[in-house]
Amino acid sequence: VLSSNGSTSMGSVCGSTLALMDAGVPIRKPVSGTAMGLIKEGDEVRVLTDIQGIEDFLGDMDFKVAGTDSGITALQMDMKITGLPLTVISQAIAQAKEGRMHILEKMLAVIDKPRSELSPYAPRLLSIKIDPDMIGLVIGPGGKNIKGITEQSGAKIDIEDSGKVTIYCNDPEGAALAKRIIEGMTRKLSEGEVYFGKVTRIIQIGAFVEILPGKEGMIHISQLADYRVGKVEDEVAVGDEVVVKVREIDSRGRINLTRLGIHPDEAAAARAAAQ
Repeated sequence: VLSSNGSTSMGSVCGSTLALMDAGVPIRKPVSGTAMGLIKEGDEVRVLTDIQGIEDFLGDMDFKVAGTDSGITALQMDMKITGLPLTVISQAIAQAKEGRMHILEKMLAVIDKPRSELSPYAPRLLSIKIDPDMIGLVIGPGGKNIKGITEQSGAKIDIEDSGKVTIYCNDPEGAALAKRIIEGMTRKLSEGEVYFGKVTRIIQIGAFVEILPGKEGMIHISQLADYRVGKVEDEVAVGDEVVVKVREIDSRGRINLTRLGIHPDEAAAARAAAQ
């Protein structure tokens, strides 16, 4: 609420409901609210609906009522007099309902239900579960891996001892990227699986290929082609995209890859899965 001549808190209730529905947040029911006032002079009492600033300042009560079409969800009262008869409270609640329903009708004329898709401008919160034994891998030495994921995606990541990972991000692309990287890092590979990856570095005896986000394997020079290869650089370069098969995962978890023995259908499926 940027400006008001009435209750900013009740304006916030109504505005928040509209904002949540516009953002695609699946709230159960829309909520509206109004502020009730009171003028008491001797035994004469007047209950006011949707009070203005001056009525709040000079009046004897500020009674805020918020709720849905099914009932009240919140009440808050400030009083400048000592006590009120129950009949006056009942009257104020009844008048507040009339006011709330009138306001709710106007709100629903603008948007009557949450949008079917979450707004692209709405912050994202994703939660995934990983094997607790993989937590150290995701964090990395000195937090290197998780810092890298954060820098790459712009997401904030919390990891619990149970393996629950919560990802917070201001945009859906960043949240999805962080989720994809973590899932790739913690995915358990099997020998014989085929992947479409990218060459990340070359050494004398082979080439390293990132087959999943944050997960690399090595193709030994003898597994680059079905003929003798003199130099690794003769077959691949850093940045090349290649189809590889998991040949072996050793006792230390190192992934050995090969470009041999891959059926064309397997290669096509790996390329499609990487898109």
